[in-house]
Amino acid sequence: MPTLPLLTHTSLNNIVAWHKGKAIAVDKFLADAEHLAALLPPGKHVLNICRDRYHFTVGLAAAIISNKVSLLPPTHTPEMVQQLQAFSADVFCLYDNDDCVIALPRLRFPVLPEQHASTVAMPQIDAQQLVAIVFTSGSTGAPIPHSKSWGSLVHNVQAQAARLGLSASTNYSIVGTVPPQHMYGLESTILLPLQSGNALCSAQPFYPADICSALQTMPSPRILVSTPLHLRLLLEAELNVPDLALVLSATAPLSTPLAHKVEASLNAPLLEIYGSTETGQIATRRTTHGARWLLFPEVQLTQREGYTWAEGGHVETPIRLNDIIEQADPAHFLLHGRTQDLINIAGKRSSLTNLNHHLNTIEGVIDGAFFMPDELSDDHVTRLSACVVAPSLTAATLLAALRLRIDPVFLPRPLLFVDSLPRNSTGKLPREALQKLIAGHMNQDLSSAKLELKNTV
Repeated sequence: MPTLPLLTHTSLNNIVAWHKGKAIAVDKFLADAEHLAALLPPGKHVLNICRDRYHFTVGLAAAIISNKVSLLPPTHTPEMVQQLQAFSADVFCLYDNDDCVIALPRLRFPVLPEQHASTVAMPQIDAQQLVAIVFTSGSTGAPIPHSKSWGSLVHNVQAQAARLGLSASTNYSIVGTVPPQHMYGLESTILLPLQSGNALCSAQPFYPADICSALQTMPSPRILVSTPLHLRLLLEAELNVPDLALVLSATAPLSTPLAHKVEASLNAPLLEIYGSTETGQIATRRTTHGARWLLFPEVQLTQREGYTWAEGGHVETPIRLNDIIEQADPAHFLLHGRTQDLINIAGKRSSLTNLNHHLNTIEGVIDGAFFMPDELSDDHVTRLSACVVAPSLTAATLLAALRLRIDPVFLPRPLLFVDSLPRNSTGKLPREALQKLIAGHMNQDLSSAKLELKNTV
């Protein structure tokens, strides 16, 4: 059976992580992983919710060398935890936060010993070993599992490292604003440094000041792994951002104007990553240089049954993509939104992705999103609604700007002004959260109207 090393660093003295400002060498990291592995319960499956990125990485490594499987669900709600337990009765939770209330057998991340063995052998992992199961939200509410072997994950991030031009000789410091439990965070803030000979940052900053602080503690050259939401907030804060060698963005569409602002403000190239939980990352683009995506080597797209399928390279079995894709040539494609986003109103077609793009390009709009209800309205005509964060604009001004960009049939009714959108830690906007926000505002407006009518009478 072919094996692959846990890390590709060329020396046990190489730095693999920065933890609270302290450099962690490879031998220390391996010793920490072995120490934790000896403490793990006998269960086969691990729910690793450690917030400290170094703790998460040690937990992941300990699970791998113990031949255990890390479960990575999209949320940690009580319902999701129950579904995980139904999926695997022996699952236990590894945590490092005082407020953990996960209803599973739990192991708190231990205090790691300062002293460790002077010589530690590099673990060699079977390429076929199942190391993680990531979950997507199924249409029935039950999470859908997707297995990840060590070989496929390594192949994936090594292709990413080659695309980004990373090597162990440069000693990059990688700071991420996305959780390590997310597929993008797992690939780009954990596995990428482990498999390119570079170093990860243990912090998980969210706010602009925290991002700057985390970057400041890391030696250059630095890479920032982030999302459009975090990048927009970082630019709006107008803080002094430490020098960056590269910026990565994923989890949500990145507008071209924002990409130009990021590159101009941070004086660093920005690469956008395309992928999914099912496939992992499969393509990149320099957003300021054009709309076309460049596939990773060996990954191929095929069109059949009205859908686009990805296969080859680290994608071990053909996987159907949930996006509308136009192939330009075998290596390049254009992305036109998600298949679930398609909208047909009065015979006219668009997509939520397209509408959101136009909404967010209006000057004065800080954030905004369209919403398509499941049910028909009373007049049997589907009515789009939208929530927008735009304190300097009026509804009339915003609708007038939208009329210049989209067909009037897609104008939102109602258009709701809100203080913020309920985005999650990766910048995504769950449909259920947006639906709840809109329903709350509609109920509030209805109550206000009834009170006004009562007072008038």
